[in-house]
Amino acid sequence: MASAVGNGLPSGGSIFTTMPEILFIPEFIFGGLTWCLVASTKVTPPLPIPNPEGWVMFVCIFCFVFTTLWFFIFLCGGNQSSVWPGLDTAYHFIAVLFYLSSSVLLAYVTLEFKALFDSTLSDDILKIYRENIAAVVMSYVTTLLYFLHAIFSALRWKSS
Repeated sequence: MASAVGNGLPSGGSIFTTMPEILFIPEFIFGGLTWCLVASTKVTPPLPIPNPEGWVMFVCIFCFVFTTLWFFIFLCGGNQSSVWPGLDTAYHFIAVLFYLSSSVLLAYVTLEFKALFDSTLSDDILKIYRENIAAVVMSYVTTLLYFLHAIFSALRWKSS
């Protein structure tokens, strides 16, 4: 069942051995970690700017659900049409744009949070700040993974 189809896209078990499909697993892991970290942080209303954690959560959930759908389409061999290389590239570039925008906003809010509470860093505030830092790092790692997937998908689409 593991075979590469005529359009250059793998299907079946070969998605676990081909680039960029092998990036599905780290995208799941780091995207899920970002989702969990953002969901566990406390939203603080006294920030002088609107808190973008709703957008970050939307991006995390959207990309996690669609990457799961994409993964199962590839696993079941539903990617046999000639439009799939272009769709694969388009989806991953959209995911990169979404994750990059949410990562930048999350980093900015984290810096503002630190500046706002810099003089009164109690243990609770320090815990929230560290969770936000971890969420920012995971978000940027996930952005990088989606970017690599998009570049390799674009190269494959161009060569097919």
